Amino acid sequence: MKKILSLFLLVWLVAFSLLYVTKTIESSEGYGGDNTVTIYNWGDYIDPALIKKFEKETGLKVIYQTFDSNEAMMTKIAQGGTTFDVAVPSEYAISKMKEEGLLLPIDHAKIPNLRYIDERFLNLSFDPGNRYSIPYFWGTVGIVYNPALLGGKEITSWNDLWDPSFKNEILLVDGAREIIGMALNSLHYSLNDTNKTHLQQAKQKLDALTPNVKAIVGDEIKMLLANEEAAIGIVWSGDAAEIMWENERLDYVIPEEGTNLWFDNMVIPKTAKNIDGAHQFINFMLDPENAAQNAEYVGYSTPNKKALEYLPKEIVEDERFYPSEQLANKLEVYENLGKSMLAYYNELFLQFKMHRK
Repeated sequence: MKKILSLFLLVWLVAFSLLYVTKTIESSEGYGGDNTVTIYNWGDYIDPALIKKFEKETGLKVIYQTFDSNEAMMTKIAQGGTTFDVAVPSEYAISKMKEEGLLLPIDHAKIPNLRYIDERFLNLSFDPGNRYSIPYFWGTVGIVYNPALLGGKEITSWNDLWDPSFKNEILLVDGAREIIGMALNSLHYSLNDTNKTHLQQAKQKLDALTPNVKAIVGDEIKMLLANEEAAIGIVWSGDAAEIMWENERLDYVIPEEGTNLWFDNMVIPKTAKNIDGAHQFINFMLDPENAAQNAEYVGYSTPNKKALEYLPKEIVEDERFYPSEQLANKLEVYENLGKSMLAYYNELFLQFKMHRK
């Protein structure tokens, strides 16, 4: 009997230990519950102090995980097994996630702070009525450059990049939509163009840019530009703000031909376990003071109209990051091109990268 009891106790201890380990792993891997809210966001894309503030105000614990691309984020959510309560995809990814049934509708009655969002950023083509998404940040794709390294030359246009004097001075961000879009815009085509003749023209123009391209890089582009290892970079506006904070000799321009107007929005994935907590978190981030604090920390533009009152005047009046209406009319949101056309963009971009070698 003693042996049986000892064996039973051993089995119970092993089972309890396994349960504890499983719960710990689940917590770290994005498995939540009523007392937690699991957030899936881009790296360094929220003020950590706001997470602590949310936890203190609500009593909920935040589990925070990051991704480095929309594609990686969508794949993980589509595979299931993880229970992210809030994710922060870009606009074209939201369109795709809706098509694939990966999102839950948002109850606007639980998001009273939605009233503070600028109407210009609501009811857009990728999510009419904002049924599935709430604006988080917005920005542009543009050019960071160092006039001191360019003999005082000023850049105002995409076409300026083909200046022969800029040989080996340009860093490109490693993104097909951004770089193919840049070439399309330089030809005065839409960056959502699906005309293959136009796309081939854009590819040929990119090939002609090759002598000026020093490298095609990822996040390290910020450090390289700040350290003046290249004079010009194609970057997102928030990265530009960070680079310029590190090195005041740099400037940022939205090209006169137009460029991408992008949005990152908060959504509730279909695997969410704490839907009420997700709504609480979204509403918390839309509080004007919280939104202003977050915008100042991250460096991207806030869609929260009321939050602008809490930001320094020099930020909200800087047309490089809050462009005038005239310039804003030249900006385009990425559309969901569909798998086939997106694959074609990726193939052209790969061909361009191979051409450089």
